[in-house]
Amino acid sequence: MQAVAAPAPDPAADPGPAAVIEVEGVVTRFGSQTVHDGVSFTVQPGTLVGLIGASGTGKSVLLREMIGLQRPTAGRLRLLGTDMWSAPAAEVDAVRRRFGMMFQDGALFSSLTVAQNVAVPLHEHTALDAQTIDALVALRLQQAGLPAEAGAKMPSELSGGMRKRAAIARAIALEPEILFLDEPTSGLDPITARAFDRLVRSLVDELGITVFLVTHDLDTLLTSVDRLIALTRGTVRADGPVHEVMQVDDEWLRTYFSVRTLVAHDAGHSTTAASVAAPSTP
Repeated sequence: MQAVAAPAPDPAADPGPAAVIEVEGVVTRFGSQTVHDGVSFTVQPGTLVGLIGASGTGKSVLLREMIGLQRPTAGRLRLLGTDMWSAPAAEVDAVRRRFGMMFQDGALFSSLTVAQNVAVPLHEHTALDAQTIDALVALRLQQAGLPAEAGAKMPSELSGGMRKRAAIARAIALEPEILFLDEPTSGLDPITARAFDRLVRSLVDELGITVFLVTHDLDTLLTSVDRLIALTRGTVRADGPVHEVMQVDDEWLRTYFSVRTLVAHDAGHSTTAASVAAPSTP
């Protein structure tokens, strides 16, 4: 089976809500090395989309390009209708207040308490009084699944899972419309990782936030995402629901999804819905 392709649009059909993320013909080169060679996709509001790819396919690079931290060689990247690389600086700054970003290690300020970390965007981008900021910080900590007393702790006093939750609390401080996550479950034990997946899923289902995440975590993909985009050889090789992407005839994708079957076999268990076998080669 070839790469998953979207059906041809019906001119009479309702176009639905406008895309909140638009990536069009993105090319990224570092010297003679081409990392992206015409990457294109869109993301609709209120969905949880995962991005996968082998090491070196530029997943994190693409994420940085999307949020305006790294300029692509060519192509267009729009967030909430704004071109992040051609719009006026004031317009780009306004869009930056409408999305949140959680980097792979959380990137909390080590010299600030958790509550102070969460309050940073509120101090920088609003004119709210201290009492209102304190109330919003308490709310964001609660939404991130942290106890109230965690706010007074330093990042070094938290477990890995709690640091990730604190980073999420800061990322949603300004009630973003889009949340970008880079390897959010990396370094977490399986139980903590699945609890984090449920938290992220709740942000989509209960708050209507659009989540775009880069991950290698198969459990996250199989239990949480609405749609999966796979990058291989510089382009989008597959794009669609996980069960469709699993059927794409691509060597890297077959190997990637076969890992779950190998783990189940080694553990002496039969393959179930949670132990997904790789598609057979035609």
